[in-house]
Amino acid sequence: MSKEVSFEKSMEKLENIVGEMEGGELSLDAMIKRFEEGQGLIKFCSGKLDEVERKIEKLLNNEGEPETEPFGDEKAESEKLQTAIEDMESATKTPRKEPPVDTAQADLPF
Repeated sequence: MSKEVSFEKSMEKLENIVGEMEGGELSLDAMIKRFEEGQGLIKFCSGKLDEVERKIEKLLNNEGEPETEPFGDEKAESEKLQTAIEDMESATKTPRKEPPVDTAQADLPF
């Protein structure tokens, strides 16, 4: 029997993955696996949000009142998903090391 995954459970799992990645204790291999898993969850959640948005637009268009902006819980979930995406992306980026500043030359008048 196939068990359908819910949007809410997927978001919760995505948030957990982001937390693990930001924690800095994962090995590189584990980080890559979590990133791949997170990408799949992002794709699933984005698809669900798009599906719901299309259904809502269709319902509103049938009543003669087109609406393109998400509202209520859908808007909040969309914002949470975007934040999770941004958090995942920032957790996987390696901080850039700045070259050391040579203070002896910085004080020269020429």
